[in-house]
Amino acid sequence: MEFSCKDFKVGKCQGQKLVDGETMPLVLQPPEADKADIESLLLALKTNKDWFEQLIIKTGAVLLRGFDVKNAQDFNDIVEAFGWDDIRYVGPASRTHVYKRVWTANEGPLSEFIYYHHEMVLIKEYPKILLLFCEVPPPEGGQTPFVPSFRVTERMLEEFPEAVEDMDAKGLKYTFTALSKNDTSSMRGRGWEDAFGTSDRAEAGRRAKALGMDLKWQPNGGVKAILGPRSLTKVFDGRKGRRMWFNTVVGMHGKELSSALMADGTEIPEKIVKRCEEIIEEESIQFDWEKGDVLFFDNLALLHGRKPAKPPRRVLVATCK
Repeated sequence: MEFSCKDFKVGKCQGQKLVDGETMPLVLQPPEADKADIESLLLALKTNKDWFEQLIIKTGAVLLRGFDVKNAQDFNDIVEAFGWDDIRYVGPASRTHVYKRVWTANEGPLSEFIYYHHEMVLIKEYPKILLLFCEVPPPEGGQTPFVPSFRVTERMLEEFPEAVEDMDAKGLKYTFTALSKNDTSSMRGRGWEDAFGTSDRAEAGRRAKALGMDLKWQPNGGVKAILGPRSLTKVFDGRKGRRMWFNTVVGMHGKELSSALMADGTEIPEKIVKRCEEIIEEESIQFDWEKGDVLFFDNLALLHGRKPAKPPRRVLVATCK
């Protein structure tokens, strides 16, 4: 699919990379100065809905820049312009509901690096599209770096073919511990009541089971979630048959509140995890946020994270099926 749309023009941003013939992120700007208002943008998105959806899958990441997107209400209008179904976030990150389908991104300390991941990768149902809106860009840092997932698989297969195939065949098992109450001093500080939307332990257990996890209650009032087996890589329709590195081994392996093992309990060698961490960083793509930016991610194809930032920084998020 070649780029051709009278309602957008292609722009550039610092940090772009060319990956397998695709510019990432693809920057789209108003075609003319008088087409930068939110009403013109919404009309352009609705008129070119099918084309835009194909563009997200083709390029992986599309950045709308230069449009007059002011607040959560404008952002929500953009989300709803496509008619995609909402999917409720489930995970350890503390988030606050802002407006309709819009939430804050991870509210953990800005000084911490949020490691690369596919959104809700451990849950049976995960979003296909992730949208981010920059309401307040940070004065320094705070990028949302992303990584073409297939490149990680390719490079890991080049260096550790037997280990990768063994992990993929056996599957993976993860654990993470949720606190009894929310703790915004941690990027994994979401309490189990907030995470499962109930204060009833039995109901939390039922909801966890529906999501593909078992719960083990802790003496301190927290709960350990056990998930597995999960695949190491996945192949999704419409994405050139690529094997995506659809896991969170590096992000959870050997951490204080989480673990990642092979499904049979075998330890994953530290050297493999460390080398994978290096490869992911080498393949990362990052740009500096500008006020009003709206970023569309193909969550099935890209890992993403958050670099440490100086405050203030306010990035809002919506997740779609």
